[in-house]
Amino acid sequence: MTLLDSQPVAVAAPPRHGVLPRRRGGTAGYFFVAGYTLLLLVFGVFPTGYAFYLAFTNDHGQFTGINQFTRVAQDYRFLPAFGHILVYLLLWLVVLVVLTVLTAVVLRSRLRTSVSALLRFLYYIPGALAGVASVLVWLFMLDPDVSPVSWLLRGLGMDSFAAVLSPGNLPVIFMLIAFWTGAGGWMVVMYGALNNIPDEVIEAARIDGAGPWRTAWSIQIPMIRQWITYMTILAFAAGTQLFVEPQLLQTASLGRVSPTWSPNQLAYVYAFQQGDFNGAAAISVFLLVLGLLCAGLLVWRSNMFTLDEK
Repeated sequence: MTLLDSQPVAVAAPPRHGVLPRRRGGTAGYFFVAGYTLLLLVFGVFPTGYAFYLAFTNDHGQFTGINQFTRVAQDYRFLPAFGHILVYLLLWLVVLVVLTVLTAVVLRSRLRTSVSALLRFLYYIPGALAGVASVLVWLFMLDPDVSPVSWLLRGLGMDSFAAVLSPGNLPVIFMLIAFWTGAGGWMVVMYGALNNIPDEVIEAARIDGAGPWRTAWSIQIPMIRQWITYMTILAFAAGTQLFVEPQLLQTASLGRVSPTWSPNQLAYVYAFQQGDFNGAAAISVFLLVLGLLCAGLLVWRSNMFTLDEK
């Protein structure tokens, strides 16, 4: 026996359950987040606070309680605008979640790496277009006189641009535009989330006899549910802000689309056509509260911020 063998060896005690090791102080982290924090305050927190101030006051800065909210809620354009956006969001979120996750699973599990990479690149291209440019592309696609899919439009009974832009078609049209421009980026995100699943887990499922779709439904999709929730929250928030698409279609159709089709358009009319910034702020607060409630419900139901115990 050597001297080394005879000496007691100090072994570090394992950390207590739920107690993280103390980290040394440093200032580097503060510098990393300082820029984002500044931008968040200037373009997020302060404008939101100012919107609340306008929503609870009048033109003279006097506190009016909920009078601004009740006034805009009684506007005959208020309920139709929010009804339009809710129908659009229902279509948009269902199509986005189902097709995006399904496509990501197929790209990750059923295709060769080179083919998958090419398809992901092609899917992402429409997202590189600005919102205005994408709407202009769709204006060309939706006109039966010049559209390359005019045969499809005419087969559906839409022989003119006015028929395509009938009120009942607008939620579907805006859903298609949103999916075309935004789904590609989310497919890439979902693909990356699937890559975080250990190969051993997928291999164990295969050994147990699970086929590709069973593995996707029982293993892959549950393991990326937090990413799906994250996508749904951001897509919902972006969907409530719908403005460019209906505004450009309203201009291009010479008034066939209502100028107050969405709540954001209604707020625009209040602010810049009627000069009523307090009413516009009240509409924006309505949208904010709606978004926060839905986001909170999704986070609560999905346990999005619950850490998986090892």
